[in-house]
Amino acid sequence: MLLSLIVASLLVMGSPGPSTISVTAVGAAFGLRRSIAYMSGLIAGTLAVLLAVATGVVTILLAVPQLAPVLLVASAAYILYLAFRIATAPPLSRHDERVAAPSFAGGVLLAVANPKAYVAIAAVFAASTLDPVLKVAVLGAMIVLIHLAWLLAGAAFSQVFHDPVWSRRVNLAFAAALVATTAYAVM
Repeated sequence: MLLSLIVASLLVMGSPGPSTISVTAVGAAFGLRRSIAYMSGLIAGTLAVLLAVATGVVTILLAVPQLAPVLLVASAAYILYLAFRIATAPPLSRHDERVAAPSFAGGVLLAVANPKAYVAIAAVFAASTLDPVLKVAVLGAMIVLIHLAWLLAGAAFSQVFHDPVWSRRVNLAFAAALVATTAYAVM
């Protein structure tokens, strides 16, 4: 049972989506050290989503249909802003420390407004018959590990970002992937 919960969380929650693609892109564009705050915000926000799903708060939110479009617009606006920041990030060799990497608050905002997070976490949470407290603990640990793995993958790409031509190409590809995975998650 525990192993199936871990495998399901890796496959469903760890698959590409707005949160995972964004932390990878931020890690690649801004480097590991400058991306920690953003990743921490994504983790905090995704943990909040996990707790909302586990306690049934999502059911209450879904009962207020006027809230969904507001969250969707906020999420889309931030994702477009983040995609722009990634697409226009300078090569790492010319990084200007005055150009701020995405923040902790930005990570939280993206995580709580990410439609894939609710669906993925709800699917994995509901599919397991384990004790709810154990499920929350295991899924919480998986949220941390999944985001860390995607950040490290992005930071590994950061070597490419020292070359201005490749930096621009990869930044544009990550920005486009972020917008595309978000559009797919919303549909």
